Amino acid sequence: MGLKIIKGKNHIKATIKKAAYKLIYGKHLRMGKGVTFRRGFTLCIEKEGRVSIGNDCFFNNYCSVNSLKEVKIGDNCIFGENVKIYDHNHKFRDKSLPIKDQGYSSSAVEIGSDCWIGSNVVILKGVKIGSHCVIGANCLIYRDIPENTVVKNNQNLALEPR
Repeated sequence: MGLKIIKGKNHIKATIKKAAYKLIYGKHLRMGKGVTFRRGFTLCIEKEGRVSIGNDCFFNNYCSVNSLKEVKIGDNCIFGENVKIYDHNHKFRDKSLPIKDQGYSSSAVEIGSDCWIGSNVVILKGVKIGSHCVIGANCLIYRDIPENTVVKNNQNLALEPR
């Protein structure tokens, strides 16, 4: 019974936070039905960024989605604790300027439907992850992942059919 109460409390908090995000980001944010998240979820949409999250997605504790351009997430995706998604990166080529003053490069991120993104995964700009993928804990995703793929962190990026 205690677990049902905790889950209910989490859903209520997520509903309130979703409403606040919609007020803050307006047309730059689309969240489907049944999207929920736990403690510490953050969403940062800057300038002309856009975020679209499909139906029935779940974000565990301390996930963040950060957009200057575009992040799209399909339906029925689950995210482990501490997943970070970025559609941008700092520019750093000009040694005469501090990195913080050089701006950003941006490229859209797309995650298909029915994906499980494990704990502590970082997804970088320009990545497309196909549907039905499993990304194992502690992976750094910096290139496209074909659909129906399992990615493991074996000190090397290992791609296997699902």
